[in-house]
Amino acid sequence: MRRVPKTHISRAYADRVEVRGRNLTGELMGRLTFTEYFHLLLTGEEPTEEQRFFLDLMLVAIAEHGLMPSNVAARMTLAADPGSLQGAVAAGILGAGSVVLGASEECARLLEQGGDPLETARAIRDAGGKVPGFGHPVHTPVDPRAERILELADERGVSGRNVARARALRDAVAEVWEKPLPMNVAMPIAAVMLDLGYPSTAVKAVPILARTASLLAHLVEEREQPVGLLMARAAEDAVPYE
Repeated sequence: MRRVPKTHISRAYADRVEVRGRNLTGELMGRLTFTEYFHLLLTGEEPTEEQRFFLDLMLVAIAEHGLMPSNVAARMTLAADPGSLQGAVAAGILGAGSVVLGASEECARLLEQGGDPLETARAIRDAGGKVPGFGHPVHTPVDPRAERILELADERGVSGRNVARARALRDAVAEVWEKPLPMNVAMPIAAVMLDLGYPSTAVKAVPILARTASLLAHLVEEREQPVGLLMARAAEDAVPYE
């Protein structure tokens, strides 16, 4: 049977815009916050109070982290083409992957796999890999963002089997690698979102949306106080040519 293409998100008409079955101007504008609206767009439902709280919390937690690669790429792109704000934002987002910004999705998949945490950690180590969500080049012995998310998840009673598994993986990683590794912010974002009922396919949307806001702040600053070309020159000075 031929599949009929459909969208359930939105459509614009001459006199109105419908979003997820709701009238944009009559039902949503002036009532929903942007976080609530993002949840509606993402899932088709308005959030519960806990979903709204933690989605907001995570967007704040992951938005900004200094001159990280995504922000550096965006600033240098804007320096190369000052008129291309959208291109510079895209440059910053394109690098969202397993090392920077995109690890929450890998964490969600790992949590969903289940299995014994110790066996999981050993299998990843034996394959020469790293367990996503553990280790950080700056935050040690703990990632304060991760600890705050977990603290609030416990406090508000939303910690479920995925938060428990994340903590079990932390213990397993410490045993297998024979040293404690900090749980970075990617793992509790994934664990809490799964415990709140979000699908794993939606997890990466949170850091991407959050970092987009931060990139725009960096790019406004770049136009006022340019450093993109300085960073490019610093890279040339730091890496010798042979």
